[in-house]
Amino acid sequence: MAQLQFADRWVMVTGASSGLGYEMAIQLATRHKAHLILVARRADKLEALKQVIAQAAPATKVKVVTADLSRLEDIDRCVAAALEEDNLYGAILNAGITYFGEHLELEWAHFEQMLQTNVSGMVRMTQQLAAYFERKQKEGGLMIVSSMAAVLPTPYQAAYSGTKGFMLNFITALSHELHNKRFSMTVYLPGGMVTEMTDNDKFSPLKRWLMPVAAAARQGLYAFRKRKRTYVPGATNRLGAYLSGIIPKRIIIQGMARTYGKALK
Repeated sequence: MAQLQFADRWVMVTGASSGLGYEMAIQLATRHKAHLILVARRADKLEALKQVIAQAAPATKVKVVTADLSRLEDIDRCVAAALEEDNLYGAILNAGITYFGEHLELEWAHFEQMLQTNVSGMVRMTQQLAAYFERKQKEGGLMIVSSMAAVLPTPYQAAYSGTKGFMLNFITALSHELHNKRFSMTVYLPGGMVTEMTDNDKFSPLKRWLMPVAAAARQGLYAFRKRKRTYVPGATNRLGAYLSGIIPKRIIIQGMARTYGKALK
């Protein structure tokens, strides 16, 4: 398949109010000339991003949808808004919730919200978007933002790792069921990034390992545009993924447990 061309096409980005989603939206508008459907929970942040894009890329059209993607009714409303003019070209499902700490201290309500956002919400949205592209047999793509935690289960992020592993397996399997050869599905697997999600004291000792979010966004859009099935950004992350197939994972994960455990303390 030819690579995706975003110029003057509509692309939806979820989790767009901060971090990776925010930066991807900026780059889609300024570097790729895409029109955008921006989705997040915080209306004020979305409106602020819309104003930034209006100044940086005046030709870009922007729609904003305020939605909590742990709620099925919000997901359905979001998809309906994205498809209402029948011109959606691509979608980046980036919205997600994490937790860094002792799993036994994770509150059940927080876990359920993580599960509903990272797993149930992602599946429901993927199902509706994939069905649209199958029915229309039109060109386009879908990218799911997973994590290196899907490849290397991460101590002190056990539940988060589980949800990201589900994403990887689900999308990889589903992509082989679809018949539209002009539609691609990509799983993006970044490591830690400097974002609002990691901007707290717990992550301070780990920040030297975090990738700048602008670089992570640029590599993610490269993978999406090139229709990569899976993509790990950064030489260090790719080395880690490679070594996980050679060195017993038990040894790697033990080392991660020590590093993350020290960071928590």
